[in-house]
Amino acid sequence: MLNRLAGILLLTGFACIVILPLLLVVFTAFKTTPEFYRNPIGLPAAWSLEHLVALFKEQPMWRYFGNSLIVTAATVLLELLLAGMIAYGIIRLGGRGSRLLFALFAAGLMVPSQVNMIPIYQFVRSLGLMNSLSGLVVVSVSVLLPLSVFMLSGFMRTLPKEILEAGEIDGAGEWRLMLQIALPLSAPYLAAVSAFLFIIVWNDMLFPMLMLTGKENMTLPIALLQFRGEYVTDYPMLLTGVMVASLPVIILFVLLQRYFIAGTLAGALKG
Repeated sequence: MLNRLAGILLLTGFACIVILPLLLVVFTAFKTTPEFYRNPIGLPAAWSLEHLVALFKEQPMWRYFGNSLIVTAATVLLELLLAGMIAYGIIRLGGRGSRLLFALFAAGLMVPSQVNMIPIYQFVRSLGLMNSLSGLVVVSVSVLLPLSVFMLSGFMRTLPKEILEAGEIDGAGEWRLMLQIALPLSAPYLAAVSAFLFIIVWNDMLFPMLMLTGKENMTLPIALLQFRGEYVTDYPMLLTGVMVASLPVIILFVLLQRYFIAGTLAGALKG
């Protein structure tokens, strides 16, 4: 009984640590600027939409929102396609070759993306893809491929081999086995990986800062930096933008939370 009470108190404390900053962001977004500086952590005296209206009226936030959506959607779709094919190839190859290929992608997780910033910058610049959403998609897909392959390989190892063998007996080739059997059976796993990838790409600031130099191609995380000045930061506008940028992630997590949690176990499946 005592252990259970201690666990409840611990979880309650952790929930407060997570929830209180989120509430502070929401409260600040609905305060006027003078009220924020008078009472930065209290409830709004009158819930104002001033900053929410100004965010879209005075800034091209719809463009930034669209840029983030394009980059995230394209990256997730390409990532699932490539990682799905590679993961299927790993589990079908078998033997030492399979283990070696899996180890190569797993080793890619050990290299921080920050280490590769200069080579990536030079390579993308040589291709003429700087300051373009397509170049950002290519870089994002490449950087996240080891993680996606690592997760999907772990998932696909749990697929019943008997089903694939039955398909082979019926005369199905590898493409048909992958497209009509392996990937449909992996749909929950693909949803888990897509949830992880969406959150990572949507919130990414490193590579957009590295590659995007024009305002027209800015993504949401970069656009929010406009509210930080050298001497003064417009915190109400900044936190209003943070709230708006967080909504797609919150909605996605609510819809896919079952798969998102399952994704944390991807690398703990059969090795």
